[in-house]
Amino acid sequence: MSYPPREDHGIIGNLVTAALVAMDGSIDWLCLPRFDSPSVFGALLDHRKGGRFRIAPLGSSFTRRQYYRPDTNVLVTHFASADGAAEITDFMPVTDPKEREACPLVRRVQAVRGSVAFQLECEPAFNYGRDSHRVEIDSAGAVFRSKALKAMILALFSPVPLRQAGHAVRARFTLHEGESQAFLLQAISAGRNPARAPSATEPEAWQAQTEDYWRNWIAKSGCTGRWSEIVHRSALALELLVYKPTGAIVAAPTTSLPERIGGERNWDYRSSWIRDSAFTVYALLRVGLTDEADRFVGWLQSLSKQAAQSRGSLQTVYGIDGRETLKEETLGHWEGYRGSRPVRIGNAAYEQLQMDIYGELMDAVYLYNKYGNPISSELWSSLRGMADWVCDNWQRPDSGIWEVRSRPQHFVYSKMMCWVSLDRALRLAAKRSFPADFDRWTRTRDRIYEQVLRKAWNAKRGAFVQHYGGTTLDASCLTMPLVFFVSPADPRMTQTLDAVCRPASQGGLLSDGGVYRYNSGEVKDGLEGGEGTFNMCGFWLVEELTRAGRTSPARLRQAHLLFEKMLG
Repeated sequence: MSYPPREDHGIIGNLVTAALVAMDGSIDWLCLPRFDSPSVFGALLDHRKGGRFRIAPLGSSFTRRQYYRPDTNVLVTHFASADGAAEITDFMPVTDPKEREACPLVRRVQAVRGSVAFQLECEPAFNYGRDSHRVEIDSAGAVFRSKALKAMILALFSPVPLRQAGHAVRARFTLHEGESQAFLLQAISAGRNPARAPSATEPEAWQAQTEDYWRNWIAKSGCTGRWSEIVHRSALALELLVYKPTGAIVAAPTTSLPERIGGERNWDYRSSWIRDSAFTVYALLRVGLTDEADRFVGWLQSLSKQAAQSRGSLQTVYGIDGRETLKEETLGHWEGYRGSRPVRIGNAAYEQLQMDIYGELMDAVYLYNKYGNPISSELWSSLRGMADWVCDNWQRPDSGIWEVRSRPQHFVYSKMMCWVSLDRALRLAAKRSFPADFDRWTRTRDRIYEQVLRKAWNAKRGAFVQHYGGTTLDASCLTMPLVFFVSPADPRMTQTLDAVCRPASQGGLLSDGGVYRYNSGEVKDGLEGGEGTFNMCGFWLVEELTRAGRTSPARLRQAHLLFEKMLG
């Protein structure tokens, strides 16, 4: 297929960038040298112009599947037919960015049964396919030179002879049972000659080192129980979003994958949202993985200093290097995934006011102080300033957690998270005996609480709604018990739960085990078309049903069934 299903891609990475590997053996997405760099392979968003690096058995009779080596982010793509079977093992060694030139990617190809003929095609498309490049072939492989990489060149080390085909290189080779070959893709300083090709044994050693790294990392988790393997896999995926040089966490390593095929809700998520980062740190802390929380707190401290010197408040989203401007632009020359236009880079959300970020941030820091390491007095000084800022600004309308592109509203979730920010600041100050304006923070926290209970409830709908004066259901209201704003058994909360659990066709948010963020048909969010269900909302619903299930076995059974559907 020109565009494999999105779910038919595995992800590999090295805490600096990440690549998506399709089940047909094609690397369809890779940005070098880091997450937010222009793409080198972008077939995910334009199968003709985007560029790819594909290695696959010849012929169409092969079945395909992907899996990870246990407790690692080393990906195996398995091909099988009646005549033979083969595996491609893809990984990116995790090393100190200061000790390497760029981000190497290793592809080990092996015949595990019979003899298998392979075809290789490597065609980069630098700078989102906007820049041309030169190809040079020698005995070690091929070198691609483009002005997009500025002071770097892209080298492909190949143990089999390559031939040039336009701006691509290609090869055919056959492996017999038990034989293997390894291919290395690496960006190298332009002023230096390409490094030597790896020896026959080095790729195997790199794989062993990479597997050891991931296994040692996940071994720190204290998660046990029925679903521990799935929790570990989720944690490993989240860890691939960490940008190790600064401690930033990207929301996703991709851009412009559509909500619905052909739709315009296509965004660039290769930046660090305060909210998403806090959610990620919270999740990893819950399973005993604290290293990323340490890095995130360091990242937060640097952003706080930056904010104090400029605007006085935090932005919703930053570049992974801390830059504040993320100019949004459209790549008109790319058709988008299965024709889903526009393809965007950058994200205008950096200009939005989203009040909820202070709640997620303060909650994550509170938990870090409790389960990780005590925070510094310098960080507390910044947090104290944020709490004061919330007291001054909590009554402002904003763009909300879903970043609507219509006019600002008094979103219920945003108000509630302002309450969370002050509540956690008060708890943290009391726990650590930090200096704080206890009287003002307490008065403001209580005012927010009373206002939300008064204005967020819609008696006609029988539920908490999206914004003051509105009638639209919003899945973010499911978090009210999760942040201890109300009890899961509160009558208003149970009524909201009942409303959300109705089928979307009957005014609820549930659809075949998935949960919509809100009733998009009722909301003018500044965009055309509808959207799909949102996994995070589904897990929120599972957790709320579980808590409500402490007094209702039926709720608990419903939570269990929904959870199994979500895992599927």
